[in-house]
Amino acid sequence: MDHKAFEKAMDALPKKGASEKLEALQDLRYRWIMESYPENATYRGYPGVEKNWTDQSVKGIERRKGQTRKLLAASRQLNEDKLSDAEKLDYQLLYQDLLLQVRGYQFPDHLLPVNHMSGIQRSVPAVLNAMPKRTAADYENILARLDKLPGLIEQNKILMEKGLAQGLTPPQITLRDLPGQIRALIPADPTQSPLLKSFYDMPAAISASNQNRLRARAENIYKKTLIPNWQSFAEYVERDYIPSANTETAFTKNEDGIRWYAYKVREETTTDLSPEEIHRIGLEEVRRIRGEMDAIIKKTGFDGDFKAFTDFLRNDPQFYYDDKEELLKNYRDIAKRIDGELPALFGTLPRLPYGVKPIPSYSEKSQTTAYYQPGSSEAGRAGVFFANTYNLKSRPTWEMEALTVHEAMPGHHLQIALAQEQNEIHPLRRNKFYTGFVEGWGLYSESLGYDLGLYKDPYNEFGALTYDMWRAVRLVVDTGMHQLGWSRDEAIQYFMDNSAKPEHDVVVEIDRYLVWPGQALAYKVGQLKIKEVRARAEEALGNNFDIRQFHDALLGAGALPLNVLESRMNSWIESQGGEISQSVPPAPESAGQAALN
Repeated sequence: MDHKAFEKAMDALPKKGASEKLEALQDLRYRWIMESYPENATYRGYPGVEKNWTDQSVKGIERRKGQTRKLLAASRQLNEDKLSDAEKLDYQLLYQDLLLQVRGYQFPDHLLPVNHMSGIQRSVPAVLNAMPKRTAADYENILARLDKLPGLIEQNKILMEKGLAQGLTPPQITLRDLPGQIRALIPADPTQSPLLKSFYDMPAAISASNQNRLRARAENIYKKTLIPNWQSFAEYVERDYIPSANTETAFTKNEDGIRWYAYKVREETTTDLSPEEIHRIGLEEVRRIRGEMDAIIKKTGFDGDFKAFTDFLRNDPQFYYDDKEELLKNYRDIAKRIDGELPALFGTLPRLPYGVKPIPSYSEKSQTTAYYQPGSSEAGRAGVFFANTYNLKSRPTWEMEALTVHEAMPGHHLQIALAQEQNEIHPLRRNKFYTGFVEGWGLYSESLGYDLGLYKDPYNEFGALTYDMWRAVRLVVDTGMHQLGWSRDEAIQYFMDNSAKPEHDVVVEIDRYLVWPGQALAYKVGQLKIKEVRARAEEALGNNFDIRQFHDALLGAGALPLNVLESRMNSWIESQGGEISQSVPPAPESAGQAALN
């Protein structure tokens, strides 16, 4: 959002009326996010900024920081006592988000714009693919963005150079695939480039002459500017950035890294837990889940110890497909079976559909097992569960049910689509992503697989436990590497010793934690909090506890910070006639809960 438009909007804020000022601040904050980060606007279907990329210049970054500080100052002037209860929740979230963002400005995150998991080599093709493609005007917008890519690449390069000068880069070992990811965007044949994909599948509503004109312009931009600029960027990464990158793997080795990591942990989990506390919770969870896994091994009648069983699961051909399409077909079959069971657990289901697609080939090698991309009714786009089909011998069938539950239904798609459809709450909140809540819900949803008729095969049940173990191990190795001095190799070995995940997946996961410190902690922390809240509701309501009503209440306000979620659900329990016990038992099978209170 440019300076002139922002200052004009700030001057127009109501001077009186707490409710009016809150609504105006929410409107401005939402508009600011959409216009400052046009890629978000594309995903949301917000009009007017379709031709732009986020301004990643140093001047643009400093402008956004100043504007955020002004929004925080304006929010402090609002009289919260004059607001209704619903408005107080809106205000609490607005103020808390702005305050946390401003506190983060003391750390130079902007000097780490690119790594193997995220950056323009990932975001650009994804955004281009998400753009509307119905009319010739839509394709003109795509062309405008293609035209501006050289500038965006240069801005990112400048930030990387500044980071390099300060000794601030991702760990060198994680950058090995980055040049290949960049070059995968610019094959000699433009029809094979993810940047131009939409120009070779244009709708019949656009005339043939217009299609030829638009395609010719895209190919001209591609050959004259995109190939040389992306190639130059890849060469810079390969020649200058990687050889001089930081060989330390612990994030806390960076300047002021202890405080910076603690901030990231708080930001991602929306709790006050310290890294050391989270590490202890992780160790307890690993011990608990390991006991359940040993019980499953006995149930199968397998003759061997834990290591032998996990080696069996990693290597036996019966657990692997030879064909990518067969893998995707099974995911779609699982998703369809789940959909038919959902009304037993949820009173309200989203209207927006979702699909299952393979992770794009240009990023699949160093991408995780799967991820979810939200859809948008405004943009006319369904949600997508992206499954990784790279190296089929690292994609076991026994993980597929738990993964589908997490990424699609009733995990990410159900929660995020429902939030988007909550028309009574402000768009600012409908589209908010709190990692602790969103990923905590995804992991909690995996435990609902039993109620959905899944995990009947002991290997699939072991797969569900493997996924729970995966997130417990995250608590141990993320904090271990960044706070407690663990090496990358020690983290990989701990992961391998306590799960059946294939080695390729384990290495990808560990490298993810190295470049996204703290993010992976949110899953298990969020799951434990949701389980704790459910245990509290079951105890307080007894026979009056209704799982459908509980889930609807939990999801009905969109994503929330975990501290706000707990307070809100306590109020819901009381509204249902329950009393909140001063001594709440831990959620079933969830050790380490007390540390989350």
